[in-house]
Amino acid sequence: MSSVAIIYRKDKLNKKGEAPIHFRIIKDRKICYISSGIMVPEENWDSEKIKIKSKQQNSARLNLQLSTKFAELQGEVIEKETFTKSLTSRQLRNKVYGNKPTNFFTIAQDVLDTYESEGKVGTHDKCKSIITKLEVYNKSKNLFFQDIDVDFLSKYEKYLRVTLKNKTNTVHKDLKFIRRIFNEAIKRDLVELQVSPFNKFKIKLEKTSRTYLTEDELKLIENLAMKDGSLIQCHRNMFVFACYAGGLRVSDVLKLKWGHLDGDYILISIKKTKEQLRLKIPDVGLQIIKSLKTETSLADNYIFPVLENGLDEKNARLFDNAINSATSLINKNLKIITKRAKVEKSISFHISRHTWATRALRFGVPIEIVSKILGHANIRETMIYAKIVSSEMDKAMDLFNQ
Repeated sequence: MSSVAIIYRKDKLNKKGEAPIHFRIIKDRKICYISSGIMVPEENWDSEKIKIKSKQQNSARLNLQLSTKFAELQGEVIEKETFTKSLTSRQLRNKVYGNKPTNFFTIAQDVLDTYESEGKVGTHDKCKSIITKLEVYNKSKNLFFQDIDVDFLSKYEKYLRVTLKNKTNTVHKDLKFIRRIFNEAIKRDLVELQVSPFNKFKIKLEKTSRTYLTEDELKLIENLAMKDGSLIQCHRNMFVFACYAGGLRVSDVLKLKWGHLDGDYILISIKKTKEQLRLKIPDVGLQIIKSLKTETSLADNYIFPVLENGLDEKNARLFDNAINSATSLINKNLKIITKRAKVEKSISFHISRHTWATRALRFGVPIEIVSKILGHANIRETMIYAKIVSSEMDKAMDLFNQ
């Protein structure tokens, strides 16, 4: 059976010292609240008699309103529960007072706004494009969570694949963000967990192979003769540096400053995870950095002369645009470099990350340390590199079977 009570919510006191009065429904030890629309100061609430004290203006009218709503709610709850005993406390509330539909795009915009306010410009822009695609498909900015069921998701997945020609992992990314919005609505008690279509709808993901450089391939790039002081040489040096210095992301290498250098260590804040890292630089990485040091190198100057010194890093949009523009050119030059070095692989700067991880594991670095340096949230992300190294070892042992 359910229980209904009138509760003064002291946990929700506002700056005026007032708190709301709610009706509380408990069923199967699950609690939900319904607002009465009445707020009073704590000193005007009688917790023993469960009523508003007479010193509160219009107390008689407010108490009558409370008792009438309470009696109505009790009656409705008993009636609904008599016919459907399996209802949850929140479902009882919704059956009595109705469940107001929530626009999916409203919650999506809240999430996007949060990304932008936190300076996650890249994430904001990628997710914004996902929502724009959904708006085009829906032909309206009105889409309620109740409308998004398994059938809707199945048809939208087909639209992404057939009409937009999106690959499996692009579709996965899009549907994963839609699920993220659902989870946000569930967290806000706007949607019931059990009615989420993602309980039944499975998002497909295609396994991709991780490209990385062998020791010989890395040496070919590392030793490639290039014009001193050229931009393409700088891009090559950045890539090689990352292959030795923990597989740092391109954004973190670009924003390295001389002030971050402490002897053989660099002190950095990882852009993606915000984690602080003090990383010892291997000799090859130190030689690259020392070759760039001049008498005019200031602590606030970038080590690799790609971004303009004095760039306003607090302007998230401006800084992100500068990073993206630089990264695009770096990746173009890396393709030229690999061709000149006769390395038969198409690489981007991110390959330095895969290269460092596989090298570290081959050299016997514990996977927990590799995971920490890479900034992985979960060691399972790092396990893919362990599988690559294990596969290499298996192939090496298979040679004895010939």
